[in-house]
Amino acid sequence: MAAVEHDLTDAQWAALVGAWGGCAYCGATGVPLQRDCVLPISRGGRYTLANIAPACRSCNASKCNEEVTAWLRRKRLDERAFLERHVGIQRDLTVVSLPDAADVGP
Repeated sequence: MAAVEHDLTDAQWAALVGAWGGCAYCGATGVPLQRDCVLPISRGGRYTLANIAPACRSCNASKCNEEVTAWLRRKRLDERAFLERHVGIQRDLTVVSLPDAADVGP
């Protein structure tokens, strides 16, 4: 794990938690959330804005290092809804975190 670049900031994590409003997989609220790699580290994933989803302990432990879509199907969770929301949240948060063109020097 030390050989893998991880660049998720605390601010990005807070933004992800706020955007999802609970567990990205089951929707649980009012429980502690953990950083879950959508593509597990064992399969080449990293702790980055594009690859992290907030997960309750139960979902994170159950998913383990499984591929997310296969796991969602096995758990009978809405795979399409997760993927569409994941892409939308990533798009929105990436746009927010990009520097403004006026802030970038010549």
